[in-house]
Amino acid sequence: MTRHGKNATNGSVYTYHEKKKDQAASGYGSDKTRLGKDSVKGFDCCSITFQPTMHALISPQGYVFDKEALLKFIIDKKNTYKKLMKEYGNQKQNEVMETREFVEEEKEIERQKFEEREKNIVTKRFAAFKEKTEEGGSGSISNMTEEKKRQLPCYWMPSQCPQAKKSKLEKPDKTIYCPISRAPIKMKDFTEIKWTAVRDPDDKRSLIAREERYQCAVTGDVFNNSSHCAVLKTTGHVVTVECVEKIIKKDWIHPLTGEKISEKEIIYVQRGATGYSAANAELLAEKHRPSMAVA
Repeated sequence: MTRHGKNATNGSVYTYHEKKKDQAASGYGSDKTRLGKDSVKGFDCCSITFQPTMHALISPQGYVFDKEALLKFIIDKKNTYKKLMKEYGNQKQNEVMETREFVEEEKEIERQKFEEREKNIVTKRFAAFKEKTEEGGSGSISNMTEEKKRQLPCYWMPSQCPQAKKSKLEKPDKTIYCPISRAPIKMKDFTEIKWTAVRDPDDKRSLIAREERYQCAVTGDVFNNSSHCAVLKTTGHVVTVECVEKIIKKDWIHPLTGEKISEKEIIYVQRGATGYSAANAELLAEKHRPSMAVA
């Protein structure tokens, strides 16, 4: 309870601070929190497994993947496509069979109608004369007379209700899309990344256990989650964006091989990401809850 409620004053003012404090205590209103370091994927981690990469690949959109995880993702999608395509083929065959049966039933109904018409040409006048001569020939309109006795008049019975038809399957899409950017992907479009490990003779820990693992291949600047990185597509080396702007774009020559390089051959690495937020772009997570109405 807020200070306003404890004092129990007669004032009618309910301040904004008191309202927000009561909302947080009672569970009403939007709940916001800023994501910490533990909630953000590392710059060198796979976008599927969120673990450090062993054989790193980068997509044309700049998302880092582990080769093993990416191949498994593509194989799973292909197997799913084959399964859906098989079900779609079975559905098509069933539709053809149902169409044939429907045509045959229509032909049988037409044949029966034709035979009835042929019979009624001779017996129609005789049957009408016979009904007039019989006692009680007026007939009954009840649905329980003669052959209608076998038909259930209870339309609410389960056996008389319309049957729900199975929903039709759409033709599956063969294209495999990136799990992050949702753009079509192929293995040939990915570029292999060549990380440059940090040279620290005093640090005896394994590369994965280190916090500072990789550095720029040209300037030697250490990478972290806030670093702006880029991959040179021709060789796969990773450099800082500052190196690209100040060194590479100066004469458009690869600083390690001396070859010519163009803007299309530079892939900018997307920094971090989680399942619901992007690092350095949307670190504020928000959860919408019922609002508290104040009279």
